[in-house]
Amino acid sequence: MNKGNIGVTTENIFPVIKKFLYSDHDIFLREIVSNAVDATQKLKTIIQKGEMQEEAGDLTIQISVNKDKGTLTVSDKGIGMTMEEVDKYINQIAFSSANDFLDKYKEDANAIIGHFGLGFYSAFMVSKKVEVITKSWKTDSKGVKWSCDGSPEYEMDECDKAERGTDIIMYLDDDCKEFLDEYKLKELLNKYCHFLPTPIAFGRKKEWKTDKDGKNGKYVETDEYNIINDTTPIWTKKPSELKDEDYTKFYQDLYPMSNEPLFWIHLNVDFPFHLTGVLYFPKVRNQFELNKNKIQLYCNQVFVTSSVEGIVPEFLTLLHGVIDSPDIPLNVSRSYLQSDSNVKKISTYITKKVSDKLQSIFKQDRKQFEEKWDDIKIFIHYGMLSQEDFYDKAKGYVLLKDVDNKHFTLDEYQTLIKDQQTDKDGNLIYLYAQNKENQYAYIADAQKQGYSVLLLDGELDSAMLGLFEQKIEKCRFLRVDSDSIDRLINKSEDKDNSKDEKDKSPEPISQVFKNCMPTLDKTEFNVETRDLGINSAPVIITQSEYMRRMKDMARIQQGMAFYGDMPDMYNLILNIDHPLIQQVITSLPEKQDEESLKEFSNPLVNQLIDLALLQNGMLKGESLTNFIKRSIELMK
Repeated sequence: MNKGNIGVTTENIFPVIKKFLYSDHDIFLREIVSNAVDATQKLKTIIQKGEMQEEAGDLTIQISVNKDKGTLTVSDKGIGMTMEEVDKYINQIAFSSANDFLDKYKEDANAIIGHFGLGFYSAFMVSKKVEVITKSWKTDSKGVKWSCDGSPEYEMDECDKAERGTDIIMYLDDDCKEFLDEYKLKELLNKYCHFLPTPIAFGRKKEWKTDKDGKNGKYVETDEYNIINDTTPIWTKKPSELKDEDYTKFYQDLYPMSNEPLFWIHLNVDFPFHLTGVLYFPKVRNQFELNKNKIQLYCNQVFVTSSVEGIVPEFLTLLHGVIDSPDIPLNVSRSYLQSDSNVKKISTYITKKVSDKLQSIFKQDRKQFEEKWDDIKIFIHYGMLSQEDFYDKAKGYVLLKDVDNKHFTLDEYQTLIKDQQTDKDGNLIYLYAQNKENQYAYIADAQKQGYSVLLLDGELDSAMLGLFEQKIEKCRFLRVDSDSIDRLINKSEDKDNSKDEKDKSPEPISQVFKNCMPTLDKTEFNVETRDLGINSAPVIITQSEYMRRMKDMARIQQGMAFYGDMPDMYNLILNIDHPLIQQVITSLPEKQDEESLKEFSNPLVNQLIDLALLQNGMLKGESLTNFIKRSIELMK
């Protein structure tokens, strides 16, 4: 028997492993199983080269639990190791400058394991003792048994082992017995090993068997392995080999209970880096489903992480799917992602592939693109807002939708409205609504004038307004209820009739309406008069485009919360050309001082105010009840 100390420069590697890696301790299973897969893949290479003449036989990797002994075992039938190889690969650990490195990366288990090749030693994160029983593929090799109890000392000797391969037997710590639980192991195997290229068996399949009477039954094990992984997932295949059903089935396997994806992009590049994968545009039912970290990163079919920031551009982290690249190390650290040139190239490539796919659908099947626009626009908008070069790519196929559900490119819409909706200063005015029902009257007034009205009701549409105004020369976006229709698009100086209005001195009527305005929480009204013609409504409520837009942005953008705390500012516009307003004016008291106007009462004033509030969805509770009662009284 050989005894010795593991070749490390620190006094004891194992407390370091347990202390710094414990928060990520379930990755030990990935490391040990991945090593078994590597050993199996290397055996296949040796056979292909003709260096080994015998048949490979069954190469399934076995994972087994012995609850009585408290052991978890991973067994492969790969290349195995000789005693010299055990000494080289297990006993001699290059661990120089360990303390400095651990101080720097103590929160990142992946970086430590990957930097020092400690995949095997991750077993000690959960084990009080580890045994390795191995036999090399080489002719006349003998079995080797290595064991270590978590100290720098090990024991190594020859042993009887009939078959080629390696068994890693982990005697689990008392506080890690959870890894003996079948359901816990299935969860981890599904997470880390679901797509490994070598079959992984966890126990045997079970089937239900009843007694002779057919009354009592139980599950019993069969002779068939319970294979837990798919060795040839769709991203390893050529698109020409796959049907739409294959892509949708794979999506459902990854994300059970999800809607079918809108479409997908199959990635496959060999130069200047290797990358395969499938990215899906999910159908998002509401904003709560906008989850990041749904893309799984693999390295040679070994799961690495679901945190793909840095590899996938920020706006594409909303996508779902899988990317696999051997050029991104299995044990990848964030500092690596920030600096590696391949990772930056991969990010650029993925952005281009996504943009090319969107443009292809737009050009080849615009009808389908328009049908899916409401679902995909959040991804496109997010990209245009967060990445300058993506705006340039997407501006040719980003769409605007009007209230009649017609779609236009930016250029098409400019051509449509430039004659009717250019103001006196040469600005192109884009009118829009955010809710067709709530803003129906305003939309109808705009359309009567021959104006087109866009519908901007998406999650990021408010943010896109500012971006479009920056990018499109001489344009402004105005919501249809931000002013009276005659002032939304000022086409000549004659439209500015504020002087005429001032000369009419309609202050008493404004004061009367102001006195009767209800008190609404966090809401302020400014009352003004205008001559809008007898065919316009008697009272109109508008809201400043600037303030309303700032409040919209406050809901989605950090740093603007103070706008959200400000009161809503509205204008109550009295149309002094309307007969009902004239009726109120003629009923005003002769003495029009402040006290007299405050005591003045006319149910028509309250009725007109409530009608305007009702039209804007602002009449609720007791005020709504009073309005209904008053309406009934007026109809008697």
